[in-house]
Amino acid sequence: MGLEAEFQLIVDGVRQRPEEIFGSPTQLVRRKMIPRTGRSFQLPAGGAIYFDTGVIEVATPIVELEPGCCYRATRLLWEQIRYVRQELDRWSLRHKCDCRLQGFSAHYNFSFPTNRKSRKRNSTTLGFLLAHILPVPVMLLATNRKSSAIGVRPRRTRLEVTTDFTPDAALMLATSAFVAGTVETMLQWSDYGLRQIAAHDLPRLMPFRLRKHSSRRGWRMLSRSVAQNPFTADINAPIWSLRDRRSLSLREIAAETVRPFEHEIRRLSDATTLEHIKAVFRGDARSLLDFNERPDAYEDAGRTIDWNRRRVRRWSRSAYERVIHRVIERKAIQIGGKRYTVQRMQGWYEVVFRETKTGRRRVLNLDELVGLTKGKRAAAARKRRTPA
Repeated sequence: MGLEAEFQLIVDGVRQRPEEIFGSPTQLVRRKMIPRTGRSFQLPAGGAIYFDTGVIEVATPIVELEPGCCYRATRLLWEQIRYVRQELDRWSLRHKCDCRLQGFSAHYNFSFPTNRKSRKRNSTTLGFLLAHILPVPVMLLATNRKSSAIGVRPRRTRLEVTTDFTPDAALMLATSAFVAGTVETMLQWSDYGLRQIAAHDLPRLMPFRLRKHSSRRGWRMLSRSVAQNPFTADINAPIWSLRDRRSLSLREIAAETVRPFEHEIRRLSDATTLEHIKAVFRGDARSLLDFNERPDAYEDAGRTIDWNRRRVRRWSRSAYERVIHRVIERKAIQIGGKRYTVQRMQGWYEVVFRETKTGRRRVLNLDELVGLTKGKRAAAARKRRTPA
């Protein structure tokens, strides 16, 4: 999995295109960065940065889907935001101006395993089903009164859920856990037809008309997809008609939606995060839709980061994270007596190396690098145990 966030750049109160102000991320970030595929660069904090059609976009490195992964992904994204925020502060001081990062959008990415692919089970059919299930609960966890859409975009090897940027780190964690748990549960289903909604007793809004996504392939739930604008409606009012002829509130719909996915949500985050999600759906914890206006935190993202750091520290760096930090530090590796140095990242999963003597190019993926690291650790441990 991986998370991304997009920000609009505000300089002295005026929105600016980062391409025009900086030219390249290398003119914003002072440390030399490893280039990536396209126009992106590997941030010293571990993630990536690039300018994308008028916004600054930061992304986490790839994160293994395992217990704690939602904490790790959320922590990693906020580490990238904090790093860029600090670099922007220093740039502002040098140029005697005021700069802000205005929260724009967030993307939650999950790989689609090829060993589960078939005609009825692929990223497109799963994405279409997700677009019918995710909107209401994700609305309550990740959007505000000025939001306009929840989207799902199937990509060739992954799925991407798009929504507004969430300036509350705890709600971002809850969103990440809910989407991850939902995707991992649905991957086990026999097929991804819409009949699965009724088969798992999930509520289904009527009317409900998905719209084409604004970019690339995919679908969005907009205000005109349903009977009235859900982003401005009373989230506690039982005014939403379902296919089974009941009328529920948005909170009640979300509370029913979470039930089949609780096991995977708990596994990939923890019981505390699951309880926070359910508390938001019950009305015992705040959704950003509880506020009449969009919170001010959107206007200056990353200035302060308010969440329970003690809970996050329970989860150490994953194997992928440790490898990526070695890559960022440009530490050479030894393979079969040959020494290789880092050249660039290739996508999210591969690293390009050059042999120092011959200049020969070699590409290794993260799993191969993790295996090399584990092998060296095991060899060092055996050496320590061997008597002289």
